[in-house]
Parts: sequence; C-alpha cells; structure tokens
Amino acid sequence: MYMAEYGKKPGSITLNMALKKTAPLKNLPYVLITGVSFRNCDDDGMPTKREFANLYKVADSVKAVVDSLVKNTLAGTFTHLCQRLDYYYVADTANLREQLTQLYKERFPLYMPSIAIKEDKAWAAYLDFLYPNEESYEFMQNQKMVMALQKGGDKLLKKRPVDHWLYFKNEVDRNCFISYATKQGYKVVAKEKVAFPKTPFKLHLSRTDRVDAASISKITIEMKKQAKKCNGEYDGWETFVVK
Repeated sequence: MYMAEYGKKPGSITLNMALKKTAPLKNLPYVLITGVSFRNCDDDGMPTKREFANLYKVADSVKAVVDSLVKNTLAGTFTHLCQRLDYYYVADTANLREQLTQLYKERFPLYMPSIAIKEDKAWAAYLDFLYPNEESYEFMQNQKMVMALQKGGDKLLKKRPVDHWLYFKNEVDRNCFISYATKQGYKVVAKEKVAFPKTPFKLHLSRTDRVDAASISKITIEMKKQAKKCNGEYDGWETFVVK
C-alpha cells in the first residue's frame, strides 16, 4: 500500500506487486474497474474508520460475484476523492455488468456504484497507474524502515546521524559522487574495495538528518539520481532509534 498525490489530493493504492513479474497475462485481457462512492470521508477524500468496515463488505461481495462468473485476478484498489475502486483483470466480460449492477442495487442501495469494463491487453491500468513509479516505490521502501523505528518507540521528532551506502564501477566514479556528497554536507565514513564483480568500489557516508518518510525519501531519491550520474548504485540507509 502506498499514498500519492492525484490532482493535489491524496490517494491510496493497494496492489499485488508480485503481478509485475508476469504482467501482462494473455489469458486475462480485460480490466474491470468497479466500486462505490461514499459519503463518510474526511477533508482529503479518504474514508473514515467506520466507513472502512462498510467498504470491505462491498469489496468482499463484489469479489464473490466476480469469482463466480469468470477467471480473474485482483490487481489492486484505488481510493481517492470519496471513491474506492477495485481493479480486476478478467478472462471474459459476459454478465459482469448485469450481475454487479444487481448486487449494488439490492445490497448496497445507499452507495453510488461505478462499473467500467474495457480491453487492456497491455495491462496499462496496472503497469502504468497502479504500480508505483520510482519515487513512490522509494517512499514505500523508506516507509518500512520508518515504521520499524516507530515500533521501537521513536517519535521521529529529532534529527540523528543517518548512514548511506553506495557502490561504483571504479574509483573515478566513486570520486565523482564524493565531490557531490561533500558539498551537501555528507561525511565520508569509509571507502573500500569489495568482492562485487560489477560495482566493487564501496562508499559509506553519513549526515545528520530527519528520518520521517517524507524527509528521508527526498534525500534518498536525490542520492539515487546523483549516483546514476556517476555510474553508481545507491544501496540504502540505516540509523538508530531516538526516544
């Protein structure tokens, strides 16, 4: 699950990232996008805690109908502007609209339903929309680290030393990045050559920074961009819990 901004308002996407390895699946050439608009949402258009329970009931009922009619896979769910939509890739479209329309009418009459069915052999809805772009994916990875800190009792209010590791093909490329990093206030902790066949020139840096997800993601995204310019690879960061 990750959050992103869509038209200056936040949206939430939950998806099956493992599908990226096999997408597109030729035997599931159609995408069904269906769900409901809801009234109990906050100022950002996200559902209230009470509404979530109702939306799960809607989603479970929809899945039961889709599973009974056609071979499918649930690719993901998009929540935005008081609307929650499930994305299914299906083998056939026969009776889907009719059965779902009946379901919404009979079981969820207080919600405004949405049903869209179209051919999507390239799985563009999944690959180009649901699947996170590079910056969103980086945010997701950093969020995992931040959550681990929070579980340890960290309030994320204080700056602390943050260590970063990078790898390069040769010493010239590593020095290229060091030139950038020192100008940004990073301290070179260590330089060494390791037994990596493609990028044996290791670099360990440190700088005092905030580590909330937004702050650390801004840092790591920029480091990745600069590492690429120097033909290197950014390999992640570490820090410690501050209570």
